[in-house]
Amino acid sequence: MKTLTSKQKSILDAIEEYVDRRGENPTGYTLHKYLEAEGVKAGVVKGTMQVIEALEKKDLIKRDQDRKIYIVGNKRFHNLKNIFSIPAYGLASCGEALAYAEENNIDGYLQISKSLFRKADPAKLFAVKALGDSMDKDDINDGDYVVFEKKDMDYDFKNKIVVAVINGMATIKYYRKFKNGMIGLFPNSTNSIHQPIYLNETDQILIAGVFRRVLPVKYTSL
Repeated sequence: MKTLTSKQKSILDAIEEYVDRRGENPTGYTLHKYLEAEGVKAGVVKGTMQVIEALEKKDLIKRDQDRKIYIVGNKRFHNLKNIFSIPAYGLASCGEALAYAEENNIDGYLQISKSLFRKADPAKLFAVKALGDSMDKDDINDGDYVVFEKKDMDYDFKNKIVVAVINGMATIKYYRKFKNGMIGLFPNSTNSIHQPIYLNETDQILIAGVFRRVLPVKYTSL
């Protein structure tokens, strides 16, 4: 290995440890916060960034378009060009509408293989963490990450699983539209307690995205 200062070596080790523990690659900022959480005297963020830049100049790490850090030669690095990141928002209820996935509610970023979403525009994809069991017949279970694709409001949402934002709160349901401007959001659950939500098209409702894929938590290390 190229000659490293003790600080550079500790940062390089921390990157590998972060990836092993969390199953994703950090940005400089998230790595700094991770070090602080682990009780490491990391100093100021600028100092961590300077070490990261030094490691990059030595070709020991690379950063992608989202500033995610990859260790060169690490088995995870060879797929760098086939990986993109999508924002993961806060909870979206699979029962009643409880939480809104908004910009200031980003939990972090998920790294996704392009081969999983060949026909989708990566810039339009986002994930929300499901809460509840009202969509479990579609294998959307409590705690899973659910990937959605943003669509214009003139898109035909009929019979699609959507994440709908109602008065600032989000819920995952099947979308139905009826005569006289009535909209229904329907669960698909083994639990009979869950009931549809009925709205009028004049109500404050936003279809934030259309369902694309479930990322089960038991297969992700987050």
